[in-house]
Amino acid sequence: MAVPDFQSLMRPLLEILADDGDHSIRSIREDLTSHFALGQEDVEELIPSGRVTTLQNRVGWAATYLYRAGLIQRPKRAVYRITARGHEVLESNPVRVDLAVLSQFEEFSEFRQAKGNQGAATEPPAAAEDQTPEERIEGSYRELRSALAGELLDRIHDQTPEFFEQLVLDVLHAIGYGGRQEGASERLGKSGDEGVDGVIREDRLGLDTVYVQAKKWTGTVGRPEIQKFVGALQGQNATKGVFIATSAFSPDAVEYAGKVTPRIILVDGNELAQLMIENNVGVAVARSYLLKRLDLDYFVLDEDEAPTVPPGATESLTPTVASAGPS
Repeated sequence: MAVPDFQSLMRPLLEILADDGDHSIRSIREDLTSHFALGQEDVEELIPSGRVTTLQNRVGWAATYLYRAGLIQRPKRAVYRITARGHEVLESNPVRVDLAVLSQFEEFSEFRQAKGNQGAATEPPAAAEDQTPEERIEGSYRELRSALAGELLDRIHDQTPEFFEQLVLDVLHAIGYGGRQEGASERLGKSGDEGVDGVIREDRLGLDTVYVQAKKWTGTVGRPEIQKFVGALQGQNATKGVFIATSAFSPDAVEYAGKVTPRIILVDGNELAQLMIENNVGVAVARSYLLKRLDLDYFVLDEDEAPTVPPGATESLTPTVASAGPS
């Protein structure tokens, strides 16, 4: 039989993990191959881009969705284990586990409605049959980007604090802080740094300097942490700073940062991941797509002729897709 769609793989995947052991993604694929009695031709079938097999792609997405819904956890890279919630879903959904089942969990809804480039949450995705081809492309692009952002944050959490501090400086430099001058950014992050992890000099003489705090944080960053950073900035006679964390900031912290002097910009984990994607830090283009439209000017033969515009022909081009699916 052909490789099932990724939603049909979800419940069998959970059943494989039901023994509470750790399973590599490779062994999961092998178990699913046996479960569905897939032949060699099925296993070797490639997706249209030719980058990976259909089985790898669909199992990867099934695992990603289950992970984002909190039904499975990832104790280490490419290894999965079922959670208590996963056991509960297996018991309460004996026939099928799919996106409709996962949508009951807040974490999954937040993942699918991830913030876009401008920081505004997208609308919940409509049914595919109700969408135009352009809308389906846009929705898929956002979902791919959201998955990539989640993968980035997972990888960041696996790294050392020193790595994260350097990553933050790399992102700020990629955005344009410090210009093109060599040595514009410097990682401090050692004893005696007085609460400052890095510094970026925006001019050669160091007259305009940005101080950086990088927190690899698992919980919400509260106001006390921002107050400590303000104290560090005041100790440096600094006028501005950037506080970047892998998690979210509490409303109290955001309010405090918005009215305090020196000026502080807060960047949470999601915004950091989006900045990395936009500025090609820690990511690479896997495949690009160009959506073209009819060039009406080319077909106008007479200046007095009013061209007929087909529906959707004046819509703008969809952005180039520059993100990859799950590994």
